[in-house]
Amino acid sequence: MHAPNGTTSSPPLPHADASLSLSLADEAATLALGAELAPSLHPGLVITLEGDLGAGKTTLVRGLLRALGYANKVKSPTYTLVEVHVVSGLNLYHFDFYRFNEPEEYLDAGLDEYFQGDGVCLVEWPDKAGTYLPCPDLRVCLSVIGDAREAKLSAFSAKGVACLNSLSSALSKPER
Repeated sequence: MHAPNGTTSSPPLPHADASLSLSLADEAATLALGAELAPSLHPGLVITLEGDLGAGKTTLVRGLLRALGYANKVKSPTYTLVEVHVVSGLNLYHFDFYRFNEPEEYLDAGLDEYFQGDGVCLVEWPDKAGTYLPCPDLRVCLSVIGDAREAKLSAFSAKGVACLNSLSSALSKPER
């Protein structure tokens, strides 16, 4: 693996460090970040994706899914609340809670059951579910800075730290 084109990264993480910041030059770099994150996914992982509209949340998920071999269209689940993708032996649940007006809508929709299974949960707009959403293993905050983006990844569990360490290691390898 190699660093996504147009990204710059921090050095590999020491075990105690639980965050990583990346500069993403363009949309292709956001797709590449998703691709680099894909190999570290495993059942039971919860990843929240935060950022303004257009910051690249669904783009990152698209890169991740393509790297796992998913060839179909990847769309934001803004209206469906969840898109289910079964690929590479993983059940990936891509959520978008943007349309929630009240956190209780999360419970009313019965979505809490997805977080108790063996899938990978990728959640856009997690704040809209309030305290009902479990603590993420990994948080990805995307922000637009001029024509580029910045990604800040933070781990909140041993599984999240393992993902960050794997990603950091992959990004630090020279391009082939």
